[in-house]
Amino acid sequence: MNATAHQTPAPQPDAPAPEILAAVRAGRVNALPGLLKPLDRQQRRELLAELKTLRADLRSQGWDNWRERDLASRGLVVAGAACSTGAAATASWMAARDLRRWQALPTGVLLDVLSDREPRLLGDLAHRLAARAATAEQDYRLIRELVGLAGCAMPTTDGCLEGWASSLPSQRIPLVDALRKDPYTAQLVPCLFETTEPIAALNWLGEPTGPYHWPTALSTLTEEGLLDRTALLDGCTARLLRGGTAPHLKPYLTILQALNPTAREERERTADWIALAADAPSAVAGHAQQVLARLAAAGGLTPGLLAEMSSTVLFRPEKKLVRAQLVLLGRELVRDPAAARELLPVIGEAFGHPDTDIQERALKLAAAHLVPDPEVHAELAFQAHLLSPLHRSRAVELLGPDAAPAADTTPYREILPPPPAQVPLAPAPDSVEETVELVAAVINSRSASVEEYERALDGLVRHAHRDRAALAAALRPALAGRWWLDPVQSRHYTSELPGIEHVAAAVLDARPGRSARPSGALASWHSECHHPAFHVAAHARLAEAARYVADGPLPFLLAFPTHTSGSLDPRTLIERLTAYARLGASPGPVDFAQALLRTRRDPTAIPAASALGTPEGDRLAAWLGEDGLPAAVTRRNAPARARHFDVWPEHLTLDTGERPTVLRGFPEPFRALGQARRTATGRCWDGDGVGDAALVAALPEDRETLAAWSLTAITSCALHDGRGGTAVLPLLAAAGGPAGPALHLAVATGLGARHAEDRLRAVDALLALAARGELDAVRLGTDLGEQLALGAVKPNRLADSLRTAAATGACTTTWAVLAAALPALLTGTAEPRGTGELLEIAADCVEQSLVTSPHPDGLAAAAARGGRSRLVTQAVRLGKALDRNGESVAA
Repeated sequence: MNATAHQTPAPQPDAPAPEILAAVRAGRVNALPGLLKPLDRQQRRELLAELKTLRADLRSQGWDNWRERDLASRGLVVAGAACSTGAAATASWMAARDLRRWQALPTGVLLDVLSDREPRLLGDLAHRLAARAATAEQDYRLIRELVGLAGCAMPTTDGCLEGWASSLPSQRIPLVDALRKDPYTAQLVPCLFETTEPIAALNWLGEPTGPYHWPTALSTLTEEGLLDRTALLDGCTARLLRGGTAPHLKPYLTILQALNPTAREERERTADWIALAADAPSAVAGHAQQVLARLAAAGGLTPGLLAEMSSTVLFRPEKKLVRAQLVLLGRELVRDPAAARELLPVIGEAFGHPDTDIQERALKLAAAHLVPDPEVHAELAFQAHLLSPLHRSRAVELLGPDAAPAADTTPYREILPPPPAQVPLAPAPDSVEETVELVAAVINSRSASVEEYERALDGLVRHAHRDRAALAAALRPALAGRWWLDPVQSRHYTSELPGIEHVAAAVLDARPGRSARPSGALASWHSECHHPAFHVAAHARLAEAARYVADGPLPFLLAFPTHTSGSLDPRTLIERLTAYARLGASPGPVDFAQALLRTRRDPTAIPAASALGTPEGDRLAAWLGEDGLPAAVTRRNAPARARHFDVWPEHLTLDTGERPTVLRGFPEPFRALGQARRTATGRCWDGDGVGDAALVAALPEDRETLAAWSLTAITSCALHDGRGGTAVLPLLAAAGGPAGPALHLAVATGLGARHAEDRLRAVDALLALAARGELDAVRLGTDLGEQLALGAVKPNRLADSLRTAAATGACTTTWAVLAAALPALLTGTAEPRGTGELLEIAADCVEQSLVTSPHPDGLAAAAARGGRSRLVTQAVRLGKALDRNGESVAA
């Protein structure tokens, strides 16, 4: 008998999984290498399955168990990496988002558990980790160690380069010494110019003599021969040619300047400088222009190349670059007069520049170097047609009668946008199915329009009156996911149901498990901001509709608008009240109050309202008379006040008076809308999410009051860093009621908003008021002058707004506003900085529209100051344009 048959099998060690899993859960990462290394392949495979189960279990527990997840995640990374076999699986496990949780990898422990892998696998793992954009920078230390163990090339992905560059200054030695010692410097530095986004560490410029100044360090290493100088120069220019924003390109430009290219190196890249001067951001283009100027002075730039460069630079909007280019052309013409035939036509292209000062410089330069060449004369004469009227006479003297453009006999026509149309609001859906679909869309949308909201609300009320059971049967499955339909979930909520859900819940006879906060709670919250008052009124309307749905549905809503602005035609309201009387229904007090606030004030409808013979008819008739007059608006100055290191300038605010009819006869939730309100001077917080369109729809015929209450948010856009406060202005311009001083002051303030999108909305409102014939240009200009004097509106921002308005074709309107605003700047009551730009816009408008007008106060004194400042030259231009137009009309 074989003796081996009687041998007892060797005892197997106990399964290590429970001990390892306990260490993982407890976060005892340092204990894991000793537990994991003895495992064979089969044991690791089995353990990996259990680790996956643990990972899935932790992930399914949600955010409530975040402490346990954070504690176990590092151990899961280590154990999973040790148990995964291939490089792809290991990298995927180590980089998983649910395991990282903003934590760095335990590099030392991972290297310990991976130390038994083959070098080839470690190198593959390093490159796979480097290829993961989300974690490569964070994992750079581990990637570097793996590369060292594998003896492979360092990955050059963007994330890996970020990690390498940011790790160097942390060594507490000067950057140049860290780069000298790093074995990967020669390989990785050229790659810094090839990343998709700039390496963040390159922006840590500091002082050129500082220890972590990248440009100085790289320049030093090129001088020492540790880096290839040509590769760095090519890398910088190539990265600049790729384009980007000025902050993105700044470090590459700084490195290029630190390398200080020689004349030969600059000459070899002439085509690059020409391309950068044409299209790069201003700082980069300015540097390229300086290089090309040096090349031209040394005779290294042919007239053809200079003409090619100039033809693009002269069309750039930066006036500094254009002026510098004209200087460069003048120097080249002095150095080489024979180049005039090639360069003079290029100079003529500056005749069409919007800045008349540049036009004058170009014309003088052309006159100084004019050559007796018929072709050059003809081309300059053709281009002279683009000159402003101020310079045309000089061009005719220089180039002959061909330089004068043909007389334009077409009278100027002001171009304004179509007046905002009053779009009829579609009725509520006829069918239950359409109503349910619309209600579900409004509830699930965060930005439902006023039209959708009103149609959905009226549809719920109408169909609840017709057949509430059928409506509920169709509505319940459409809203099955709402928390208030789940008895378990609803017990955890105490707040009121938001928006139209309040009415939908009444249709379904559903209520939160615990009592909701009463709607009157918000009414007691004292706030100078107007939004809470609107929220209370809007909620009261919903609460009333929900109550009627439960107790006895209304046939329809009286306050349903007839137009998308929220306005309600008075004759339509009379028809609805007639139908209510015929049906024997009593109007809801809140619904009727909202209907009155929306009704367009048309006195011709008073007899029909009185003929109803009902209390509501009498109230409507009185409302269409004196009872419905808007509250008076008064102005006051808010004093300047200090805020930390900044000082807020004094500015204008608007206060509204009482509306006695609203205070006496309206339901309690609406009375805050009729109280005298002292406008807040701080920021306006829309804590209840009341949108601008909903505000206008609540008071669509009282835009003066809305403008007064909205001025705080608009002023914040002008004085501080507020955004979006001017969104209400186009809505107010399209709404009803008088366009009085409050609306004009709001538009004036919006024209000086800090952000371009806010200024554009104010321009839209200005043009809409002009198109409707409601713009008082003198009032608006006077308000602007006052705001300029207070410092609430900056001249440069106002110039941008009015330039936009004029560019649409509204030159007469823009000039009328400027004519009233300029005296505040010209007579010294406001800071004159930026006046020249406004005068330039004014002169453009006067020249294009041929308007006749007296000189604004202070214009003659400004023109007589002498000198070549923009203010003086544009004051002279404006004065001559006004005189020329007056003489033309007289002739």
